[in-house]
Amino acid sequence: MQNARDRLLLATAELLEAGGSVSTRAVCDRAGVQAPTLYHHFGSKQGLIDAVANHGFTQYTAIENSGDPLHDLREGWDKHVRFGLEHPSFYGLLYGRAKPGKPCAVTAPAHAALRERFTAAAVRGLLKVPADDAAEQVLAANVGITLTLISQPEPDFGLSGRVREAALAGVLHTQTADAAATRASAALTLRALVGDDPGDLTPGERALLDELLTRLAR
Repeated sequence: MQNARDRLLLATAELLEAGGSVSTRAVCDRAGVQAPTLYHHFGSKQGLIDAVANHGFTQYTAIENSGDPLHDLREGWDKHVRFGLEHPSFYGLLYGRAKPGKPCAVTAPAHAALRERFTAAAVRGLLKVPADDAAEQVLAANVGITLTLISQPEPDFGLSGRVREAALAGVLHTQTADAAATRASAALTLRALVGDDPGDLTPGERALLDELLTRLAR
């Protein structure tokens, strides 16, 4: 038998998926509880909605490391798109209520995971740009194509694949690079390695090396 907290989560999820009202009264009526029970478990209606969004979001953020950063990035992109299409209300809740200067706390772990994947790519010498920049660029494209496909009567997965490859090509070396690109890639690789294991470098030496490697990476 489900407890009150679980019933509130389920009721909110069902209302969101159905596109219905997510008022406190509607949620409580569906869950069979009184409003004080909602506030006891979640503090506010927004706290409840955040908990539901977080639960839905974590269903697709965990991707096992295959040892191939490019494969993992492609799989992560496709999983992101599938989640958005399967749960458009959840997805709209996550990415449709952006506030100026306030990153979404619910999606922050997924963003961090994407940066980690690009850091792994940097260690392999695959990055054209710093891992943080690569993550921001690819995430922006991933969210954009997902919202586009949600709005289409017949989602064009071929379009998603083409946008994915274009986004990755913008931040990754997938073929033999010229001398300047090779130098930049080497600098980014060393920067990632030192960031992961600075050895005996002092903080001042690390700062100086980071500055030099950043200039070389440009």
